[in-house]
Amino acid sequence: MAVKMRLRRMGAKKAPTYRVIVADSRSPRDGRFIEELGHFDPRSNELKIDAEKAKKWISNGAQPTETVKALLKKSNIID
Repeated sequence: MAVKMRLRRMGAKKAPTYRVIVADSRSPRDGRFIEELGHFDPRSNELKIDAEKAKKWISNGAQPTETVKALLKKSNIID
């Protein structure tokens, strides 16, 4: 099973917020997920990610998407 760290879209129409989740790569974008790691609001640039959980998933082999990798670098969780 390929596990990915990715964004899940939430919020109203034209007012998105995202949750950073860990999910099977075959599941749909807003579908089933394994664990929620944090949230990101692009309108206010608010970012909150649980660093311990993120590091645990990365050490277990979860692959972050490009966007999530950039957010993890922004919050100094990965280099």
